[in-house]
Amino acid sequence: MTDSEMLEVERKYDAGEDDELPALESLPGVDRVGPPEDEALDAVYFDTAGLALASRGITLRRRTGGHDDGWHLKLPVAVGERQEFTVQFGKNPESVPRRLRRLVQVHTRDQDLVPVARLNTRRTTQRLFASDGTALADFSDDRVEARTVLEPQTHSTWREWEIELIDGPKRLLKGADALVAEAGLHRSAVPSKLARGLGEQYPAVSEPAPGPEPEGPASAVLLSYLAQQVEALKKHDPGVRENAPDAVHQLRVAARRMRSALATFRNLADRNVTGSLRADLQWLAGTVGEARDNEVMEARLLELVGAEPPDLLLGPVARQIKEHFDAAAHDARAKGLTALKSARYFRLLDSLDAFLAEPPLTETAGKEALETVGRLVSKQRKRLKKEVRALDVDSDRSDAEAALHEVRKSAKRLRYAAEAAAPIFGKRATTLARAAEEIQESLGDHHDSVVTRELLRELAASHRGKSGFTYGRLHALEQAAGEESRERFFRTWSSSPPPPLRWK
Repeated sequence: MTDSEMLEVERKYDAGEDDELPALESLPGVDRVGPPEDEALDAVYFDTAGLALASRGITLRRRTGGHDDGWHLKLPVAVGERQEFTVQFGKNPESVPRRLRRLVQVHTRDQDLVPVARLNTRRTTQRLFASDGTALADFSDDRVEARTVLEPQTHSTWREWEIELIDGPKRLLKGADALVAEAGLHRSAVPSKLARGLGEQYPAVSEPAPGPEPEGPASAVLLSYLAQQVEALKKHDPGVRENAPDAVHQLRVAARRMRSALATFRNLADRNVTGSLRADLQWLAGTVGEARDNEVMEARLLELVGAEPPDLLLGPVARQIKEHFDAAAHDARAKGLTALKSARYFRLLDSLDAFLAEPPLTETAGKEALETVGRLVSKQRKRLKKEVRALDVDSDRSDAEAALHEVRKSAKRLRYAAEAAAPIFGKRATTLARAAEEIQESLGDHHDSVVTRELLRELAASHRGKSGFTYGRLHALEQAAGEESRERFFRTWSSSPPPPLRWK
């Protein structure tokens, strides 16, 4: 077996010891059924002592026997669907492979992965084929014996059927549901063999909290928004560790949204707790996001270089830019990964989970959401308007640029506040969020131009000779782009400033 990644789509059915297999050839699209093949499978499941993976519906096992010896990690995607990662045995077959540990570390954090259960399965599998020879699915008849390692140790046995798609359509699963139901049997109520083997020790899956309502408590708006962003952070954490495209950006956005929401709705919770969370979220976004900043700036500069007439490109500027960012990218990625392995990050995750589980709410949090949240969001809008009115177009250039950057940050906070309020304000909030986002983006372009110009000056100072001419041209182009984005902001503010959020 070689390392692989695939989407597993399957159904499981409870079966009694004397139940006969259904007529598999009658399933829709099935032309013939292959001969039965027997396997003896021995699987040891790993988790933390507190079953952190099981609580998320994740399974991690070391399995021998059959055609896919090795380590298997299954991450839930949807009901009946899991993303499966397989890694072959290494020099130490008893040790969880590094890649699989990385993929679940946002849940396990700094806890050890230990054996929690051992399952032995006698499996008989038949492959289902279409008329053109396409392998549609495997239907397995499993007899399972499970022993738990956690105290109190338990022993259980059962029989189950399983159909797993290969190249067959999902309607084949619906056909299997109907066929099995005709025999008086039903889909399994448990999500996995591990869940059945652990029995009462398997952690209950927490139900999502009810969504916020206009007449409900204001705290529901904050908690719902935070819960969404915590899940987004956990979703993209493995991608950052695996260097997946856009993962750093998405993780940083989740951290910034949480930090912003905790600031906007700070009257709803203990400020000592929210202040600590905001400080750690700022650290996380800044540390992990450094790699993203480098990517954006490198792409911006190379696009500028690519648009220049060849006869005006003097010196190996493109190569110099790439060399600069290659070195910076390595350092930034190492810095970000170090942060994701740190105790500070793990304790931040613990604190976010604890905040959602037992939020330290204030008396204000229990007030009606519509007016309470409306006033808090409107406060951010007033803050933005005040900062725009205070802009001095005749001030020193660096002071003006710093003031515009503060306006941008206020627009971003207003945008995130309006997004959080959208479940109770609907279109009014989404319209406000879009207006704030437009301001944020125009001033974001302006800020990017300011930072890029600073870097161009540094590169010009480091590379004397012909390159200096090109860096000077690029600086002038960036200055013009920055001025255009600044003017675009003032046009937008003049023609369509963020509208008020009314609740009466």
